[in-house]
Amino acid sequence: MVFPLWWMFVLSLSEPGTAAAGASVETFRWLPTTWNWGNYADALRRMGSRGEWIGFKDALSNSIVITTLCVVGQILSASLAGYAFARLRFRGRSAAFVTMVATMMLPAQVTMIPMFLMFRWFGWIDTLLPLVVPVFFGTPFFIFLFRQFIAQVPEALIEAARIDGCGHLAIWWRIMLPMCRPVIAITAIFTFIGTWNDFLGPLIYLHSEENRTLALALNAFKSQYGDFRDAHLLMAASIVTMLPCIVLFFVAQRHFVGGLTAGAVKG
Repeated sequence: MVFPLWWMFVLSLSEPGTAAAGASVETFRWLPTTWNWGNYADALRRMGSRGEWIGFKDALSNSIVITTLCVVGQILSASLAGYAFARLRFRGRSAAFVTMVATMMLPAQVTMIPMFLMFRWFGWIDTLLPLVVPVFFGTPFFIFLFRQFIAQVPEALIEAARIDGCGHLAIWWRIMLPMCRPVIAITAIFTFIGTWNDFLGPLIYLHSEENRTLALALNAFKSQYGDFRDAHLLMAASIVTMLPCIVLFFVAQRHFVGGLTAGAVKG
């Protein structure tokens, strides 16, 4: 797992001729012969066709906006739906929950064309809305996580909040969300990584260059500089694109493991 990352890092610091030779396993050097940090700036300047740095800045800002909105929308919608399934008593709750969980077995490719036609009818093509709005309606996997965690909260705590005059929204906001920090952490991490690295969604809905995300900008960069002679530029752009996900994982590793094991053991 580590070798491809190190291989990319070594090539990203190489000279053009050295990078072309290092792209082969037989001639690969474990340490770069030169440390050309300027390759990163050169690669980012060439990302896009609308002037220096403009293409990269637009792609970076679009990715940040989409990822931030998706993380916030995922946490709010999944926690609300999970609280409703865990604590509210309404007719058809079990059937609705089973139906919601069953949708996880439906491949995304099945709904891809109907969703595209619907968003085209809305006039949302080539905007960020098709990538953000659906997240605010919840994702079954994360709703299931929140529901399972909230269902383990003692009922006495909920009753005490009701005696103090809290309604369902106040209980959800003041009690459930602070207690659901492990689930919120893993939801935020998975959503961030999935949205930041998403390529198919932006490829379908975003057409203009100013609306591109980093994944689309990197793909366009690969088409233009995909030759072995420009391997150092391609590797530099790839490392910059994946760097936020790597940093996020190491920073939130403790919360990541805690979220995976949350609710696994009762007692």
